[in-house]
Amino acid sequence: MNNRVHQGHFARKRFGQNFLNDQYIIDSIVAAIHPQRGEAVVEIGPGLAALTEPVGERMDELTVIELDRDLAARLQTHPFLGPKLTIFQQDAMTFDFAALAAERGQPLRVFGNLPYNISTPLMFHLFSYTGSIKDMHFMLQKEVVNRLVAGPNSKAYGRLTVMAQYYCQVIPVLEVPPSAFTPPPKVDSAVVRLVPYTELPHPVKDVRLLSRITMEAFGQRRKTLRNSLSHMVAAGAFEELGIDASLRAENVSVAQFCQLANWLADHQESLKES
Repeated sequence: MNNRVHQGHFARKRFGQNFLNDQYIIDSIVAAIHPQRGEAVVEIGPGLAALTEPVGERMDELTVIELDRDLAARLQTHPFLGPKLTIFQQDAMTFDFAALAAERGQPLRVFGNLPYNISTPLMFHLFSYTGSIKDMHFMLQKEVVNRLVAGPNSKAYGRLTVMAQYYCQVIPVLEVPPSAFTPPPKVDSAVVRLVPYTELPHPVKDVRLLSRITMEAFGQRRKTLRNSLSHMVAAGAFEELGIDASLRAENVSVAQFCQLANWLADHQESLKES
């Protein structure tokens, strides 16, 4: 039997489809999400409904975003789920989560077994809607979860870490072996919980500057801040902020990156064009 076929659906490589079929893992994820009736729950990439069914059983209504036309059609005709579902057959990268939260009159609870090829850009998309999201539970490549939960001074610590931890409290939930999927992916997976802060611990004046500073610093990981940010941050600023300019990006805390972004916001007009 072709192991890319599951429940009669052929897993499409271009959508990064791997279908979850381990009951213990499914139960553990649903328990972690703990969906309650009346909540505005949204699933990204329901696939063959491994998580949609047990979550749907606990809900009167559920919103799903599915790019694959065939899978969206299957969900529409699903015997008990169909009537409960609002299905958006579109790319989650183009989805307006704020509009849905406004329509539902409450922040969203988002979950999904995310296609690994788009998980990082999709999370950046979701971070821009954290004001409309109560929490997120995602199955991701274990390496991506390691990056999300990392602390400074580790190889896994990077731009994704800083941006995720700027917006959210990040909590690892459980690890998932390749054998839990059809077809089995070539990597280990893990589930993570992201809870957007109601009050940001280190607010920045312009989040685009935080994004830009982290992109520059981590884009040249081997360089010290003095070198990687020389065209953006004046040499004296590091001393002024109490940040060691000889540190590399991976040794700088989220709070310190936020200080640098705020310094930049205050001094932008006097900066050389980069």
